[in-house]
Amino acid sequence: MADRQALSELQARLASRLQAARDEGPSVAWLAAESAGVRYLFPLAQAGEIFPWAPLQPVPYTAPWFLGVASLRGNLAGVVDPVLFAGVDDDAASPAARRPQAQAAESSLLTLNTALGVPCALKVDRLLGLRGGDDFTSTAPRADGAPAWYGGIYTDGRQQRWQEIDLQALAADPRFLHIAA
Repeated sequence: MADRQALSELQARLASRLQAARDEGPSVAWLAAESAGVRYLFPLAQAGEIFPWAPLQPVPYTAPWFLGVASLRGNLAGVVDPVLFAGVDDDAASPAARRPQAQAAESSLLTLNTALGVPCALKVDRLLGLRGGDDFTSTAPRADGAPAWYGGIYTDGRQQRWQEIDLQALAADPRFLHIAA
């Protein structure tokens, strides 16, 4: 029960910081998260709400990266594992990865902004707060051959690499919109 309360408090703090960041302007640009050891930066203007892990209804005959459908405040949203979708972790495509209920109880769901028109949430293992340009020491363009929805690659003061995800480009990607296996 304490874990749920701590998660609720974290989400409340993040929500208030997200709102403050939107009010302040461009000093904070991203919501930082981690999944399977991959650090992601999601643009605040393209991100939606953050929800605690919700039970998923599996959808048969879908791609391994499509984890199922969740009811988030009464609205249905498809849940996607960004690491599996990007093909970063080939081992994660095992049958165990298709059982998210037990493994993802500590995860969160980050919805895409409703303006993007895709009722979807991304599974993230850990929320790491807000980041701005001042948090990084260097920036590189996306790697050659990287998907169009990959943004720049940022490096922080601890030499950790962060991959920016353009959620608008992701929401328009034909592969992302075609969940059938």
